[in-house]
Order: sequence, then structure tokens, then C-alpha cells
Amino acid sequence: MSLQVEKLEGNMAKLTIEVPAEDFEAAVEKAYQKSKNKINIPGFRKGKAPRKMIEQMYGKEIFFEDAANYAIPTAYAKAVDECTEEIVSQPKIDIEQAEAGKPFIFTAEVALKPEVTLGTYKGVEVEKTDASVTDEEVDAAIERERESNARTVSVEDRAVQDGDLTVLDFEGFVDGEAFEGGKGENYPLTIGSNTFIPGFEEQLIGAEIDKEVEVNVTFPEDYQAQELAGKPAVFKCTIKEIKEKQLPDLDDEFAGEVSEFETLAEYKEDVRKNLGEKKAEEAKLEKEDKVVDAIIADAKMDIPEAMLETQQRQMAEDFAQRIQMQGLSLDQYFQFTGLTRAAFLEQLKPQAEKRIQSRLVLEAVAKAENIEASDEEYDEEIKKMADAYQMDVEEINDMMGAYEKKSVREDICIRKAADFVVEHAVEK
Repeated sequence: MSLQVEKLEGNMAKLTIEVPAEDFEAAVEKAYQKSKNKINIPGFRKGKAPRKMIEQMYGKEIFFEDAANYAIPTAYAKAVDECTEEIVSQPKIDIEQAEAGKPFIFTAEVALKPEVTLGTYKGVEVEKTDASVTDEEVDAAIERERESNARTVSVEDRAVQDGDLTVLDFEGFVDGEAFEGGKGENYPLTIGSNTFIPGFEEQLIGAEIDKEVEVNVTFPEDYQAQELAGKPAVFKCTIKEIKEKQLPDLDDEFAGEVSEFETLAEYKEDVRKNLGEKKAEEAKLEKEDKVVDAIIADAKMDIPEAMLETQQRQMAEDFAQRIQMQGLSLDQYFQFTGLTRAAFLEQLKPQAEKRIQSRLVLEAVAKAENIEASDEEYDEEIKKMADAYQMDVEEINDMMGAYEKKSVREDICIRKAADFVVEHAVEK
């Protein structure tokens, strides 16, 4: 295999990769072996026709497309290893030559990591983030704990109130006609949750069990069902059940049930301490964001569009994996939200750009300050990975190639560079 690299404008490059004729011939033979059982040639049993016979009937190029798909990944991977430039995008492949008995030639247009010119990165001034904990925040945290420990009690001697958990039957009508999807039976609805059309839940306040009430609403102009958007509707509703939340009393007994403390005063103090630690960590992260943003604003870099698109796709794949763990596919997510893949990727663009910029400037800081990852830091990171995956350190190391190990060290340097710029920042 041979490689030629031509640098283009905008931190792009074109790799011209030549695969020897004998290697391409091996790929063509592999394509033939893979496809021969699907080809019918008169006079031969299926899968028994010689390759030459198939090529005479359909042309020598019949296997070239599959052969190219076999040859390109291996040849491209070798080219990336040989290339002295750092490639930061997926390749755009074009086939230049695919002929019998000749080298197979293709090009790969790729983005190269842009150079970063740092401005000020030491002594960056940022506004101080308030990490103090107020009494109101302590009270709100305790109230959330009371809510999570509340019990629900059925109510039969009063009408619906705000905050009640109800079960109802309903049917909606537009211009006197029932519409599709507008009917529900034994539907659970918490009054005040704002999960229904605006104005719907408020009109159920005062409704009594087993007595029909009419709720008049207007569908929002941007309602997902276009045939209903902006139209007035009447819902006939019947409350079947009413339940209310009963919060535990705020006393020593409550503190003992939800914590390791015997008194409410001790519990409150612990809540304040935990909130303080959480806010301090949030303030640290916020400070880091502000410092890095300031460094980005004062730096110069030209990010190739292909690099940005690769980051967007990677973020989309990460998101798809996360929601898949919750039993939802990306297509289902698009269906529920009304988004298209293109619109979703466009939403990710600002965040993708920020990620690239942040990493590039922190890499530049690490280089400028000769920040490196020690063997001890690398070993500690591998141990964390082993613990997370419940594997031995040796197993993790054996699974990782040179690229993965290099990435681990780079990530350590990025974190150390972030700590460095935060440590040297000035809070106003």
C-alpha cells in the first residue's frame, strides 16, 4: 500500500491510497466467494458457477463494489497509521481506479486537527460563583424529602383540590364531534402537574366523584395534531377517584426515619452540609467553564466542518446508547419529539463545537506548560476503569491497543490542564 497526502484549505487533506493489484484481486476473490451462492448461471447449479463464467456474463466489474468494501477499511486504517498528520474526522471516500490487474486507488478527504494559537490562559479573570447555602434551600431540600415520604390517602368526602391525585374518565369534542385520541378511561392525573392542555386541570378543581363536569379549553396553535391546533374543545370528565398526599410531620421522628440523626436540628445541619458540598462542586465546575470559555474567546483556531460533523454524530450515538438503556430507540425518540435526524444533529452543533474548542485549548495549554501524565496517574486511571467494569487491571490493559492507551494519557493531561487554568484564574 502507498499513501500520498495533499493538504487542502481549511485544515482539510486528501489522502490518495493505492492498494497493490494482488491485494485487490484477493478482495475480488473474497467478494466472489461471498456472492456466488446468490447468482444463477444456466447450466450450473446455484453456487457452482466459475468466477470467469460469471464475469463473462455480467462483466468483470460485478464483484468490484463488494471488493472495494473489503479493501478500503483495511487500507484506510493502515494509511491513518502511516500518516504523520492527526486526522479528526470520518473520511469521505471516492474511488479513483478499480480495474482488473491494476492497483486499486481511492481517495479519502479528511479533517486535520487545527493549530491553536493561545491568548491569555493564566490569570484569567472570572466572576466568583456564590456557593453559600441559604435557609430557604435547606427548607426546600427537606420539603422534597417530605414529599418523597408522603403517603396517599383516598378521599371521598370532598371535591377535587389543587395537588390531588385523581383518576378520571374523559372524552373530548370539537364542534360537537368526538375526535380521535380524545377519550380516556381510568386515567391518572395529578392536578397542577400541567401535563394536560393549558387550563384543563384547573377546571377540575371543585369537581366531585361520579359527577360529570365540562372542561372548555383551546388547543395550542403549535399542537402536534395539526387538525386540532388552535381549535376550541369541550371535554366531558368524570372523576372516579380522589387521593391526597399526607406529608409526615416535620419533627424528630421524621428526622430519625429519613436519616441517621435523632433530632430535626441535627438532620437540618447535615442537609446544610451536604448542600454546601454539592454547591461547592457545582461552583468549581462553573468556574472551570467560565475560565475555559474565556480562554477559547482569546484563542484562534479554525475548526473544519468535517471535524464538527464527526463530533455531532458521536454525540448522537452516545445519546442513542443512553436512551436505549431506557428501552427507547432513537427513531422512537424522533417520533415522540417530532424531530428529524437533521434537526437533532443541528441542535447538537453548539455543544459539539464547545467540546472541540475546549479540548483543543486545553491540549494547547498542556503542551505550553509541558503537562504530562505520569505512569502512576495512568495506572490509577486504569484501576478506576477496571473497578467500573469489574475487571482485572491486566484484562483492561490487554484489551487496550496503543491508540486507546494514548487516549487515556491525553485525557489525564486535559484534566490536569483544566486544573492548572482554574488554579491560576482570578475571581472578581
